[in-house]
Amino acid sequence: MKITIAENEKEFDTMAAWRIIEQILKKPSSLIGLSTGETTKGMHRIVSEIYEKYPFDTKETYFFNVDELTNLDRSYEGSCYAMIKKQIVDPLNIPEEHFIMPPTLSDDFERECRIFEEKIASLGGADLQMLGIGWNGHIGINQPGTPFERETWVSPMDPIFEERVRRETGVPDDHELGGLTRGIVNIMQTKKIILIAKGEHKADIIKKALEGPITSDIPASVVRLHPNLEVLIDRAAAGKI
Repeated sequence: MKITIAENEKEFDTMAAWRIIEQILKKPSSLIGLSTGETTKGMHRIVSEIYEKYPFDTKETYFFNVDELTNLDRSYEGSCYAMIKKQIVDPLNIPEEHFIMPPTLSDDFERECRIFEEKIASLGGADLQMLGIGWNGHIGINQPGTPFERETWVSPMDPIFEERVRRETGVPDDHELGGLTRGIVNIMQTKKIILIAKGEHKADIIKKALEGPITSDIPASVVRLHPNLEVLIDRAAAGKI
């Protein structure tokens, strides 16, 4: 496990952006997994800005997001599809067919999980996963208690996040929401994982994930077993390690 600590948020965003660019430059046909949220918006913006100033070849590059909301229309600006498409896929001129995402609406999400993983496997598997960590240690939408052997599935949302989604969309409480997420075992099959976090509010969970027991109570702790792991955090997130 390699730990890289950026001095501040700006340096973190720049370093994370270059991890994505370096992967594309090294292997233009890379399949790169992304994550959504406050941690990743800055890095995606910088990737797009660098591409605009100094275009590099992305014709063969593929992207996907590690998870996606279910039972909401893709037009919802908080869907992972909408965010990733706006933040990085469109700015890098990635063809729609190179943006591998499950649908947000389906009558058979088990089938959609299989199709999602089959597409990733058909491209040789993910080369890089930029992997966020939630306040409770979740990775993707694999919440605490998710077995490490869990394959891609539809997980319950983090209750705090679900409350926000319902507030933004007006979806009633009796309308079931969830998240189609790559399972922990699938995430661990990625050739390289970069666990990313920034901000003082992530310091406690980073300490637990990196220094506590490897346990399904803290799903992110399992990435310590990955043979090609980098932990990229800013000084604030590293404050307790």
